[in-house]
Amino acid sequence: MRLLHTSDWHLGRSFHRVSLLDAQRAFLDHLVATVEERAVDAVLVSGDIYDRAVPSLAAVEMFDHALHRLAELSVPTVMISGNHDSARRLGVGSGLMRRAGIHLRTDPHQCATPVLLDDASGGGQVAVYGVPYLEPSLVRQALGAEGRGHTAVLRAAMDKIRADLAARPPGTRSVVLAHAFVTGAEVSDSERDITVGGVASVPASIFDGVDYAALGHLHNCQTVTERVRYSGTPLAYSFSEAGHPKSMWLVDLGPGGELAAERLHCPVPRPLARLRGTLDELLTDPAHEQYADCWVEATLTDAARPHDPMARLAKRFPHTVSLVFAPEREETEDGRSYAVRLKGRTDRQIAEDFVGHVRPGRGAAAEEREMLGRALEAVRVAETAEPQEPPAVSRTGPAVSRTAPAVRPEGGGSPRPAADGAREVAR
Repeated sequence: MRLLHTSDWHLGRSFHRVSLLDAQRAFLDHLVATVEERAVDAVLVSGDIYDRAVPSLAAVEMFDHALHRLAELSVPTVMISGNHDSARRLGVGSGLMRRAGIHLRTDPHQCATPVLLDDASGGGQVAVYGVPYLEPSLVRQALGAEGRGHTAVLRAAMDKIRADLAARPPGTRSVVLAHAFVTGAEVSDSERDITVGGVASVPASIFDGVDYAALGHLHNCQTVTERVRYSGTPLAYSFSEAGHPKSMWLVDLGPGGELAAERLHCPVPRPLARLRGTLDELLTDPAHEQYADCWVEATLTDAARPHDPMARLAKRFPHTVSLVFAPEREETEDGRSYAVRLKGRTDRQIAEDFVGHVRPGRGAAAEEREMLGRALEAVRVAETAEPQEPPAVSRTGPAVSRTAPAVRPEGGGSPRPAADGAREVAR
C-alpha cells in the first residue's frame, strides 16, 4: 500500500508579515497532482492543518477546496488535529466527511478506533490510527494515564492502540499518526512550544509495535528511526529552516510490513538567504548578487547602527523581510570587576562611557554631554537640598477630623464625600 505522509500545513500563516496563501495553494495543487501521478492509496496529514485555532476565511476555503479535490480522486485521507488547531472546530462535520473518504481524528477517545484501508494488491487490511495532539492536563484522566506529562498520555493512547491491534486478524498492518516531539529530533524556530503540561519530548520507543509512525509537529523533514518519521512543513516558516529542503514522504508498506520511503520535494515559492556583514559589504559584495530574488534576513555587524538600513537593503534585495543588528566590537574588558573599572570615574564620565558603549563608534556629542551634565547636576541638587518640614499640627487645638467633609452637589441631593466633590470640580 502506498501512503503519502505530510503535516504542518499551517494554512493562513504568513512569513514575516508576507502572505503565503498563494504558496500554500501551490503546495496543495502539488499534493493533489502527486496523489494522481504516483498512484497514492491514502494521504496522511499529521496535524497543524491551520496556523491558529480560529483560522481566516481564506485558509478555511483553501482547506475545503483541497478536501473536495482529494474526495473526487476517491483517495482516503486521514487527518489529525495538532497543537495549533482547535480540535473541536476542525472536527465539525467529521461524520459526514467520512462518507466521502475524509477521516478527521480530533477526539482522543477515538485514537484506538482505526480507519481500515483495504489493500487493492491483496495484502490485507491496513489499520490507520489517528492520535490528535494530546494536552496532558486535558486528556490524562480520559486516557487513564499514570503520569502527568506528554510521555504518559501518549503511552496510554498507544497502549489502547496496541490492544486494539492485537484483537485484529493476524497480518493486519498498522500505521499511527501522531503530533508530538520525539526525543532526539531536530527542532526549528517556528514550532510552538508544547512544554506546558510536562516535559515536551517523548521517546521513539513509544511507537514500538506499529509498522509506520507518521509524525507531525517538528518542521524539519527527518527520520527518527526507519519506521518513525517527520514529514516537516511543506513551506519554510522561519529563517532557521533556510538550509532544509521541504518535502513529503512517499511510503510503500509491503504485505509483510516491509517499508520503503522516498522523499518528495515540495515547490519552493522563494528561497531563503541569511546574510551577515556590514551594510556596505552587503550592498557591494558581488557574491551576494545570487540572493537578489530571495527572502533575506540581514544581520548587520556595523559598530554603529547605519542610517535607514532597511530601505537601502531593499534596493538590492527587494524581499528583505528581517533585519538583525549584531555589532562586532573589540572586547575591552580586562578581567577586572565592574567596581574596579569604575573606581575614580565621575558620574558624568560613567554616563558618557555608557553612551559610547551602546552606540559604538559614536560617543556622546557636545550637546549630549552638556545635557547629561545638567541632568546629573539637577539630581545632585535635589539629593542635597534641605528636606521640607511638614506643617506643624497643634496638639492643644481643636481635634482635626480624619474624615473628609461631605460635599453637597448643586441643585440639592445627598451629600457625597469630598473626593467625589473633587472629581466633580475636575469635570
